[in-house]
Amino acid sequence: MREGAATGGAGTAPRRAEAALASLEASPAAPDRLRRILEQALVLAGASFAGVYAPGDDPALLRLAESAGLPRTLYGLPDGYPTSGASPVAEAHRTGRPLWLTPAPQSTTPAVAALPLGPPGGGCLLVVGDRPGGFGTEDRACLELIARAIPVPAPAVAADTGELAADAFRLAMDTGRMEAGAELLRLFGIAPDSFDGRVETLLARTVPEDLPALMSVVEADHMTIGERELEFRILQPAGPPRWLRLRGRLLPRGEDRPARLVGTVVDASTLRSDGTDVARVQRLAASLATAGTVQDVGRAVVAALRKPLQADRIALAELENDRLVVTVLDPPEPEAWPEVWRSEWRTEWPDAPVRAMPTLAAALRAGRARIWPAGSALEPALGEVGPGGLAVLPLPAGSRMAGACLIGWDRPHHFAPDERALLTACAALTGQALLRAQAFDAEHELVGMLQRTLLPRRLPRLPGGAAVARYLPTTAGLEVGGDWYDVIPLADHHVALVIGDVQGHNAGAATLMGQMRTALRAYAVEGHPPDVVVAHANRLLLDMETGLFATCGYVDVDMEQGTAWCVRAGHPQPVLRHPDGTAEIVRCEGGPPLGVLDRAEYPMTPLRLRPGTVIALTTDGLVESSGLDLDTGMDRLARELAAADPGHLGLVADALLAGAQRDDDVALLLMRYDGMAVRPLRESWTVWRVPQAARHARRFTRRTLRAWQLPPDTVDAALLVVSELVTNALVHTGGPVRLDLDLAGHRLRLAVTDSSPRGPVKPAGIGWEATGGRGIRLVEAVSAAWGTVPVSGGKQVWAELATGG
Repeated sequence: MREGAATGGAGTAPRRAEAALASLEASPAAPDRLRRILEQALVLAGASFAGVYAPGDDPALLRLAESAGLPRTLYGLPDGYPTSGASPVAEAHRTGRPLWLTPAPQSTTPAVAALPLGPPGGGCLLVVGDRPGGFGTEDRACLELIARAIPVPAPAVAADTGELAADAFRLAMDTGRMEAGAELLRLFGIAPDSFDGRVETLLARTVPEDLPALMSVVEADHMTIGERELEFRILQPAGPPRWLRLRGRLLPRGEDRPARLVGTVVDASTLRSDGTDVARVQRLAASLATAGTVQDVGRAVVAALRKPLQADRIALAELENDRLVVTVLDPPEPEAWPEVWRSEWRTEWPDAPVRAMPTLAAALRAGRARIWPAGSALEPALGEVGPGGLAVLPLPAGSRMAGACLIGWDRPHHFAPDERALLTACAALTGQALLRAQAFDAEHELVGMLQRTLLPRRLPRLPGGAAVARYLPTTAGLEVGGDWYDVIPLADHHVALVIGDVQGHNAGAATLMGQMRTALRAYAVEGHPPDVVVAHANRLLLDMETGLFATCGYVDVDMEQGTAWCVRAGHPQPVLRHPDGTAEIVRCEGGPPLGVLDRAEYPMTPLRLRPGTVIALTTDGLVESSGLDLDTGMDRLARELAAADPGHLGLVADALLAGAQRDDDVALLLMRYDGMAVRPLRESWTVWRVPQAARHARRFTRRTLRAWQLPPDTVDAALLVVSELVTNALVHTGGPVRLDLDLAGHRLRLAVTDSSPRGPVKPAGIGWEATGGRGIRLVEAVSAAWGTVPVSGGKQVWAELATGG
């Protein structure tokens, strides 16, 4: 709704505004005076955008002459308003009265203020803010002081025709030919008579990190008709880079001339401060314009804030219901963050409820940036992020909160007033970008949902090793792929590492992927050797008659001995990183993809692993693309794996995926072999079918466990379990029976293998007159765990006992 003009206030903010404007009056000829006046609206009135619209060559149109804060395009503001229109800008210009537009509660519409510049017809100051409730009394008093201090603005950019000013340029967007004034060329270190008229000549002198943002201005595909402003750096023969400020307007194509960019370039080195320049927001906006994912948004924020603010750490977290899920940490090492964060570490990022940090929860509810200096009393989860100073930036996105950004310093940090404005502006911009990125990620979440439901929810703990896995869906469209991975614990401390890729990108490929993963796991758990496991999977896929094929890599690792057998079915080779830091692409023999040949053979290749060796298995999406052949991609993978620190497998996996040019899904599986600290003790006994078989089995068990020096109560429990399991196998099955004893750490495993696939059944209830059915209940009662697994046409019934500390 519209309200009348506010009367001046006598609060702290208006007094600060008077002091700041008085200091600017001392230098009326400063080239950036108008911009500095506008920046006071950002610092003192909490505005996000402030711009001056003034009459130009066309008296019927108000043109944007100067602006500060967030890009106007974020709010849909044009670069010109008709003076006869119904817009607040035109009305304030015509009437000479200020207009205050306050959004309704819970509305996502920003607050708007339009203040006339002098008497009617002198132009307008337009201010936009995101604060709930709009501009308060002190804010309005500040803005009225700022409007009275604004001088009559000069034309926004250089004219399109006539002689160029010394600092002006004209650029033809179709050819890249450029006219430039003498002062502009001097800033770039080019003599006017030696300039070749090519824009590339000037771009070549730009600092590489600033070139993408500058290209977004000088390339027509990245611009809309209107005005642009950007600061960038150019290299100098000696000393640090020089900061320049470009202001330009893209003019539309005419009947006899192409689209043109006209504007000015001035020296901005003397206009900048070390950490509080509001123009940094515009560079962040340029980076966020191309940020597609939440990770991209986080990286842009880190690049824009951490180094300029000399911060020691930055965390960006998404708000999901009542939990904060950290998506970007810089630095990424867990040791750089508080201990309470590491206790919540999940894979590579922490995840904690908001209620665990009440101070942060209060900042999110208030929706405003909060700053705590060194020595502030905060909960450890926050205080240890910035012992020398902490800034918490809620990231608003419309009517809700998208997340939070935490910036911490180790040494005492002084927070200047304009630094707070910079952080607030960055927070608003980041919140909107985060909302867009979340929507983008949600689309790809749909892409990967089917795969993740069919992939392991978590990888098992390995005896003498560690494993991590990553899956990334393709970035091209909403196609569903068929990449998969698995880590399968097997008997006798063996582990099967599996990775595969089903042909095609559709729901059928993803469904078949789940079936193949399940089949390979079942064949592996049955105890088949690796070549037989893969051959059975090939036979199954042929019998399913889907018309699809799949590639597969299968590695069976003996965690006790440090040996492995590798089988390939048309899949890329594994890569080994040795403890000395060298990497090797293993030349494993291979067979055809699964589902191609009926009687295919899959040879096994032996591998030798030393403690510290890392095995890397990946699908071809990581090592092959339209611009990368397979051999080059494998060599790159080997080099990056060699350069990585195997101590943090999660970070290694992220680094390997970071620079990948993906045209396809990617699955990556890494396992580090550490070697078992204590080798398990193992003994076996063949049970003969004689009347005294159970007694012989108990005698063998007693003798073995006493030799292993187990306590008497463990021995007694083990004898009871062995007696029951052996008796069941002899009574209810035929063929050979084997008893295996396995002691690893403080766990004793007792297993009886027979030739019947039918597992034991635990009765639901047993009456006092029953003569059977109590054996399995006794085993369950004395064991820490028990179960049964299929083994080569038969089964193995096992039970585990805790041997004490």
